[in-house]
Amino acid sequence: MRIGIDFDNTIACYDGVFHAAALERGLIPADLPSDKTSVRNHLRAIGREDDWTALQGYVYGARMDLVGLYPGVAAFIAAAQRVGHTVFIVSHKTRTPYRGPAYDLHEAARGFLAARRLTDPAQGGIAPERAFFELTIMAKLARIDALGLDAFIDDLPEVLAEPAFPPRCRAILFDPEANHPDGVWQGRRFERHGGWDGIAAALLGRDAA
Repeated sequence: MRIGIDFDNTIACYDGVFHAAALERGLIPADLPSDKTSVRNHLRAIGREDDWTALQGYVYGARMDLVGLYPGVAAFIAAAQRVGHTVFIVSHKTRTPYRGPAYDLHEAARGFLAARRLTDPAQGGIAPERAFFELTIMAKLARIDALGLDAFIDDLPEVLAEPAFPPRCRAILFDPEANHPDGVWQGRRFERHGGWDGIAAALLGRDAA
């Protein structure tokens, strides 16, 4: 099986990261809730939309060291490859932020993967050349198609619902925050899992252990 995985919010977990980075830059009060939405809403409410945009570039470009892995994703990648599946990472993001310093966001993401051994085959990771960072959703979908993926895992239902998503590819919604607990988005039903253990069981079965 050829399995593709999205990067942001599917492999890379940003829980608490925007709060920590915003505190570091003196943008928010310390007692603000730690989720990303609260940070964004606070900055927008006080007329600092530009600071919110710049903060995103800062996190994705300079502070990927604050970011963690979702529990179980490294084990899934290692287990899938151990039993003969081929794993790819396919993501989309701009090359540089919309505002602030011109960090190379693609290289920052690759550095994150390397630092966590996810692109180190000797540690159960994938070969670095199997990680793709495209500039647009449509380019991402074209890559999924060109790679001939049998399954693709993404946190964004709108990506999986795109008409250009290859019909032969099994679409799996990664939904750890239960934003779509019934697996439905705009009338479209998806195979949904709230964690990597569930994905491993669904795709690897007994080989997941």
